[in-house]
Amino acid sequence: MFGNNHIAVVGAGPAGLIAAETLAAAGHRVTVHDHMASAGRKFLMAGRGGLNLTHSEPIDTFLTRYGTAAERLRPAIEAFPPEALRAWSEGLGQATFVGSSGRVFPHAMKASPLLRAWLGRLASQGVTFAMRHRWNGWDRDGRLVFATPGGNVAVAADATVLALGGASWPRLGSDASWVAILEQAGVHVAPLKPANCGFLIDWSPTIRERFAGSPLKPVALVFEGRAVRGEAMITTTGLEGGAVYALSAPLRDAIAAHGTATLLVDLRPDLGLDALAARLDRPRARQSRSTFLRKAAALAPPAIALVNEVLARRKGEPDAAAFAALIKALPLTLTGTAPIARAISSAGGVPFDEIDAAFMLKKTPGVFVAGEMLDWEAPTGGYLLTACFATGMAAAKGAQNWLRHKAVLSPPSS
Repeated sequence: MFGNNHIAVVGAGPAGLIAAETLAAAGHRVTVHDHMASAGRKFLMAGRGGLNLTHSEPIDTFLTRYGTAAERLRPAIEAFPPEALRAWSEGLGQATFVGSSGRVFPHAMKASPLLRAWLGRLASQGVTFAMRHRWNGWDRDGRLVFATPGGNVAVAADATVLALGGASWPRLGSDASWVAILEQAGVHVAPLKPANCGFLIDWSPTIRERFAGSPLKPVALVFEGRAVRGEAMITTTGLEGGAVYALSAPLRDAIAAHGTATLLVDLRPDLGLDALAARLDRPRARQSRSTFLRKAAALAPPAIALVNEVLARRKGEPDAAAFAALIKALPLTLTGTAPIARAISSAGGVPFDEIDAAFMLKKTPGVFVAGEMLDWEAPTGGYLLTACFATGMAAAKGAQNWLRHKAVLSPPSS
């Protein structure tokens, strides 16, 4: 019967788990395979600072966050929009709320209660889990091959949903080992790149030793005419934080094209240029520059250190207007991206041209792809999880429709 197919889901993150739930609800036998010892490792990590499930902004604005991939993701996200994700969470006993930024969180502010309830629902649906199963491709008979602690096993599936993640935080499971497998099968994979990542800056020893771990807040970061207000964090190797992540895609691409990128930092975004210049147009008397900036411009020590860092490479002392202009647009030269293993997410992956509208690989019928394996990226703010859920559900529905069509074309013999 159509509803009694065995479907393999490879990957136990949000995209894979929602695919499994969708397929099991339709009556299919579903096995979730993952090479980690337990499900949802990266999902749990995402919830450590408050699980940002989605965003409350209007759907048309929401979709713009996916850049060039927006129109390819639109059908999946419109079929499972933020409101549906919130209802799904509440159906698992985890009510949500909208924060002041418009971001949506469960009241528990962490992922573990939601994941426990979700895994319980999957168990009640009959979904089985095969953990410590690392996918190594297909054998000559088209069966999925997994390396397990007990040796290699081959699994026959009527359809497969691949949801193996990208390349960020590989210790949590998404190590991109699938790239070589798909490329060997003739599937083009766009190079994986860090997204929502930090950047490298050649700090002086003073910044590295005294201010690593110090926040810069509030600040506004400007690159190529786009300004983002928020927070940044000085690290031993550069800069990271929410405002940095929001600009990570154009910064990353500029560095790839030109070798460096200049990020402008407004250290006093709440104060206009003229008002700041007026504050700085006072006699300094015998105050050091740092003391003067602390008192006149109300800058914190990390911000003062960055101003001094830039001025150390220039001759002379600026006047009040030039000082104000520097504080409002402090140039920092970024020399590279932080390693992809430390990025929040990754860009690149399976291009949309390699799949059909049902998320099935054109070169491998019956194999569907979801989540961060696909070539899209988005900023933090709930957009990453929403697209993983939406594409996981879309791939599951694509698998159902493909199996239904296949059953119609090839009815069982009497």
